[in-house]
Amino acid sequence: MKTILNGKQLAITIDRLCHQLIENHLQFEDTVLIGLQPRGVHLSERIYHTLQQLLPGSAINYGKLDITFYRDDFNKGTELHVPNETDIDFSIENKKVVLIDDVLYTGRTIRSALDAMLDFGRPAAVELLVLIDRRFSRELPIQPDYTGRTIDAIISQKVRVLWQERDGKDEVVLVE
Repeated sequence: MKTILNGKQLAITIDRLCHQLIENHLQFEDTVLIGLQPRGVHLSERIYHTLQQLLPGSAINYGKLDITFYRDDFNKGTELHVPNETDIDFSIENKKVVLIDDVLYTGRTIRSALDAMLDFGRPAAVELLVLIDRRFSRELPIQPDYTGRTIDAIISQKVRVLWQERDGKDEVVLVE
């Protein structure tokens, strides 16, 4: 097991990503944040709360999107897919949407998210924010607009993102 980001580095990375979002979206009047269930929600919560601290008084629309029934492998295999909560109580029609997920690997999760998101309106633009980009593993032509860290990992290696609230510590590790 190799540490990619320790707790302090993770906090600095999240802070940097928030500043990049502010640089491009200022007060978030026409921008919404959507965290992808289940693993992207921990990152999106941190991003949302950090942005609220950096931009007091700004109303930032934030939601959570479950893509379980939009996955291309939903009815395949023996694994039971358990849906999570979708919580989007605003329209994304003509908004700039920032999708947030923890790890970008093949791009299939993001493709599913784009399909699911259209049930809530047609956005003006979609950007992707990821904590970890596994850049040489893509099956689809999807690239992040905001990246915490880019890594090169072989297919047998797994990236695990640990969160204080779920795992007892903040850390990103590469597992053989």
